[in-house]
Formats: sequence, structure tokens, C-alpha cells
Amino acid sequence: MRCEHRQGRLAGAFVDPRRFTTRYMLLKTLGTTMLLCALAGTSAVGQEAGHDSEHALAMKLQNPIAALISVPFQSNFEWGGGPQSKGFKYTLNIQPVIPVSISEDWNLISRTILPVIEQHDVVPNSTQAGLGDTLQSLFFSPKAPGIGGLIWGLGPALLLPTSTEDHLGAQKFAIGPTHVFLRQEAGWTYGMLNYHLVSFGGTHSTEDVNQTYFQPFLSFTTKTYTTVALNTESTYDWNAAKWTVPLHLLLAQLVRIGGQPMQFQIGPALYVAGPTPAPDWGIRFQYTLLFPTS
Repeated sequence: MRCEHRQGRLAGAFVDPRRFTTRYMLLKTLGTTMLLCALAGTSAVGQEAGHDSEHALAMKLQNPIAALISVPFQSNFEWGGGPQSKGFKYTLNIQPVIPVSISEDWNLISRTILPVIEQHDVVPNSTQAGLGDTLQSLFFSPKAPGIGGLIWGLGPALLLPTSTEDHLGAQKFAIGPTHVFLRQEAGWTYGMLNYHLVSFGGTHSTEDVNQTYFQPFLSFTTKTYTTVALNTESTYDWNAAKWTVPLHLLLAQLVRIGGQPMQFQIGPALYVAGPTPAPDWGIRFQYTLLFPTS
């Protein structure tokens, strides 16, 4: 059913010329911000960068709970959403990852996702722009891999109702468990990240949150620090009994600019399952600043 309307969805997504201006301004602002961040961090990071090989850094980036401070800026462009299949949505996810040593054997890794959103016709004949809901996850993880090289972490996940418009978030507090497990060997990384969220407070005018998130991932990093990755970021809504399943094929490259390590990533997304408001397809571009300390 989704495939039957794809041609109409793609045509509708490009009708309004104002969207081109909006997207241009978003990309221009994002690019300027990233450049300023890179220039600001160059001198401090450049002094310490020699302690980590480029390949080790590229591998750490494939580990969601690596002992590495990183700040990804993830841009997602999505077309074909909304009940009329004409919607466009841009989401900039700001995703700082901060590890903290809490003992000789354990780290606490903080992972935050703060979305900045602009969307057109996802809600018919309207535009929304602002912040979405913030997802905060904390992982307790052993510093050394376990039996068979298993890397793992677990802890709580908390959804905070930081959305600034009605249609940009759930407007609920939600909490639940999260965990990740993975292995890395010979350039390969494979594993799974999961969480489950259940709402416990917030406005009464929106539906309760009861959803499970699955992110299986597989990647290979070459000796030239190039990474090819495949993952899904699937969500099951227990209230609606429906899946949303986007597939991502991503290409990433680790580079240094003025001594500052950073990674650029790009790739398509294809929604193979989802309720009516879900988009058809999208493009992801991600820029990640790295701050190695040892």
C-alpha cells in the first residue's frame, strides 16, 4: 500500500517553494555552527589526539558506549509523511555522549538526544518548528570487555517533554530500561541497542507512551578509517500495535581538520513499515566532533 502512493508522495513533497528556502537556511545555519565548533575545539584536542590511533577512534564511534566524548549533529531529511503523504520533516538530533569513570572497573555513559524539528504538511496544511522531546539514557558499563569480547551496558532511559509545539512530541514523561550489547573484532562491529518507555506523567490530552525501540547494527571499518554501516531504528507502539521500521545504509569517514578529529556520515533511509503518518524515505547526514582524552 505504501508503494502505490510513493509517486504522489514524492511529487507533493516538493510543491511549495518556501520549503527550499527553509531547508537552505537550516543547512546554512547548521554548517556555520559545525564549523565554529570544529575551530573552537581544534587546539585542545590536537594536543591529545596522538594517544588514539585513527582506526581505534573510528571503531569507538561504532560503539554506543565507548569511553569517548563525542558530539554528533545528526540531520535527517524525510519525505512522504502525514495522512496525505505530502509531508516533509527535517530533524537535527544533537546527541552528546559523555563517559564518566565511577570506579576502577566501571564507567557511566550519558547519551542525550535533543531533537530540533521543522515539518511541513505532516499535519495537513500546517507547519511546526521547534524542539522535540529529549531522550536521556544512562549506561553502567564495565571498562573491560567480558567473556568472548562482549561489550555491554544497561541502565535507565528517560523521556522528557521538552517539545515546544503540540505535534512535535508526546508531551509525556516516560521511563524504562535500556541496554546495549556488542562485539568488535577485525574491523567488524555488531550488536543491539534497546529501550522500553512507559509514560508516568504529563498532559492528559495526549496518548500515553508505551513503546519499545530496537536498533540492531552491523558495520565494518577499513584501514583507511572508512565505515560502512547497516542498521534499523525500529519502534513498536504497544497502544496502536504497529511497527515503524526505517532501514539505514550509511557511509562514514574519519578525518582530521587542524588536528580536530571528526567524522562525516551520509546515507539513505527507507521506511519498510509504519503507520500512515510515517514517511516513505529520507536522507541522513551526520557530523561528529570527537574529544579523545587518553
